[in-house]
Amino acid sequence: MATILDGKKVAAEIRAEVAEAVEKMVAAGARPPGLTAVLVGDNPASHVYVGSKVKACRKAGIVSQTVELPASVSAGELTEAVQKLNADDAVDGILIQLPLPDGLPERAILEQVSPAKDVDGFHPENIGRLWADEEGFVPATPAGIMEMLRRYEIPLSGRNAVVVGRSLIVGKPMAGLLLRENCTVTVCHSRTRNLQEVCRGADILVAAVGRPAMLGAEHVAEGAVVIDVGINRITDAAEVERLFPGNEKRRARFEKKGSVLVGDVDYTAAVARASAITPVPGGVGPLTVAMVIANTLTASRRRQGLDRQELGSNPTKGQA
Repeated sequence: MATILDGKKVAAEIRAEVAEAVEKMVAAGARPPGLTAVLVGDNPASHVYVGSKVKACRKAGIVSQTVELPASVSAGELTEAVQKLNADDAVDGILIQLPLPDGLPERAILEQVSPAKDVDGFHPENIGRLWADEEGFVPATPAGIMEMLRRYEIPLSGRNAVVVGRSLIVGKPMAGLLLRENCTVTVCHSRTRNLQEVCRGADILVAAVGRPAMLGAEHVAEGAVVIDVGINRITDAAEVERLFPGNEKRRARFEKKGSVLVGDVDYTAAVARASAITPVPGGVGPLTVAMVIANTLTASRRRQGLDRQELGSNPTKGQA
């Protein structure tokens, strides 16, 4: 039986450790960490996601707020708002919620965030620091994956890792973090030849391509560790039955909501071959918000000149 990698459990541990560290900081006379999210426009999904980050931060004792701007905001006005946050000593972390409305230069706006407050790890300086093996911030999703692998004591050094997907948010930083742990890393994408064969050579297989159930049993080596980053919504009843045959829980959920969530991996097929696997939902997803608050704590400690502090099993280990 494959070990089910429980992202909810790991995320709860990280959040609890951050909350304990924040409490100690404040008791020692330091100010609590501060995080500000910048939300542009009225994208419902973005509002939900930002709300979950703000709520998680507040539970951990982090001062959190949201700056909401209309979709009609100009690039200059948005830049000015970011620069004000850069100059605010009480703000340790800045999040620019993506995607931005059409017409706004996403990359140029992200580059306006101070690298010291870039808790999303999207600034070019932090991207460079990752590949140079220097201290900096790493995007929350791959950082969370590495933390989960560490807490489940999954060995990495010397193992073959295959990352399917090459985005700046997940695929590329994931490859960099795996290299740090002495994996031999292959990054696959839409033009990779013989994808099945390449994936079957993986001891660690990370799927981050954004296509529902793209990877099946034929992509998974016996005993591989499978990390599924994808979150896709299926609305076709026949497809639900194909991917989850005989799964009454999934069928009931589909009948109630008209859709179910699936990853980039055909879970039913892969779980029979994997030694460990993340479910969707409940696997990688919860780790993202947890690592954002862990990054905010790290940013605050650095900016306040505090010594590093062990947080139980240290959720920010992957950032150094």
